[in-house]
Amino acid sequence: MASGALHRFVCLCRYLQDPCHVARFQQLCGVRGTFSEKPAEAGETLGVNGACVGQCAAGGDSADRLPAQRLRKSLKAVENVEQDECSANGPSGRDAERDSKGTVKPLRRNSLTGDVGQEFIIENRLLFYLFTVGTELGNEMFFILFFPFLMWNVDPYVSRQLIVVWAWVLFLGQSTKDLVRWTRPASPPVVKVEVFYNTEYSMPSTHAMTGTALPFCLFLLTCSRWQYPFMFGLSIALFWSVLVCISRIYMGMHSVLEVITGFLYSVLILAVLQPMLHDIDTFYLSHSYAPLVVVLVHVGFSLVAFSLDSWSTSRGDTAQALATAAGAALASRLNQQVGLQPDPPEEALPLTLPLIDGALLSRSIMRLLVGVAVLLAVRAAMKAVAIPLACRVFGVPSDDVRKARQHAHVELAYRFLVYGTVAYCCVFLVLWNCSFEQGFLLAVFLESECV
Repeated sequence: MASGALHRFVCLCRYLQDPCHVARFQQLCGVRGTFSEKPAEAGETLGVNGACVGQCAAGGDSADRLPAQRLRKSLKAVENVEQDECSANGPSGRDAERDSKGTVKPLRRNSLTGDVGQEFIIENRLLFYLFTVGTELGNEMFFILFFPFLMWNVDPYVSRQLIVVWAWVLFLGQSTKDLVRWTRPASPPVVKVEVFYNTEYSMPSTHAMTGTALPFCLFLLTCSRWQYPFMFGLSIALFWSVLVCISRIYMGMHSVLEVITGFLYSVLILAVLQPMLHDIDTFYLSHSYAPLVVVLVHVGFSLVAFSLDSWSTSRGDTAQALATAAGAALASRLNQQVGLQPDPPEEALPLTLPLIDGALLSRSIMRLLVGVAVLLAVRAAMKAVAIPLACRVFGVPSDDVRKARQHAHVELAYRFLVYGTVAYCCVFLVLWNCSFEQGFLLAVFLESECV
């Protein structure tokens, strides 16, 4: 009985892991590849766990499914773009490029190899833009905007705890990838709409994990602190999560199984972390040994992540998240000690949303723009200093930055110097909330301290 259930479960997992489903979903959404006929016919690329590429190519997203004229035009467009890129000394990381044939290239080149990916055809622009927004909800630039906005304009208490969840969800997700070591869905038949993370392992989807943990944790933290309709908050969290999860299949970066696993994994992590968040935050802010514990724990787990497999950008992303959490925790403690980041008393809860008028909104947006500009400047300055400094300390040649960062100690030092400093500045810049008049939602409980 048990063996039969296990066998059915394994068969279901293999079925959900099949890249054919990704290719069919992409085709349903209007994504068409510009694959040549030779790889599809020869079956040179096999899917993960023995998934059949030939079968998908025949009924999915192969060149045979495209009209011959369109295929010739697409291939010709690929050659023209490649020639243009060569003449321009290689590809750049700018936004999607379009030519007169309607072909599109991935938004960013691969972060490890520099590969710009193959052109593809988008027949439904609305879905392309929608799922591009969805996948950006799990990328670095979104977090550079989201966490500061929440910290400066909404609720520092919630922001601090979200950063803790984000860091540990990423650490566990990326570490699990390096232990499982499944490769990305095979292409063909899958169209790689995104190639930035293509060389990393794929099981589970960390985009799906952060895209599930963050909105639901935000909802759970705010539903008892702020007065707003329960179903409204739950709907926003659910829409956010579903959009991110589906976008990873649309982008060709994950199978259905990997996305489902990422969703369930993040729910499990959140169920364990959520009851402890208040105690963790209290420890960070008040315990005398908290700074030492924060540094040792975050650096130690970063070293664990780097030891799981050979170097790739996933190790750097893990260290980046842990460095951000460490910098935010240390800065929050400093703010607490000097009285610059007061939390509302318990008797003031739940907080009432203020009236959002044009003046309040404009001040909040201006604060965000100026603050993020400062953070980007700090990041750029620290990047210019961190790599040469780390190379000098560890005796690594700094001529080739990409090669130098493949040394674990250099990459680890780089991530902590850059993103630990950025996070420290971000949290310490909450001082700006007392420099302006009333902030955004934060003004509800900071007004008395700031006047």
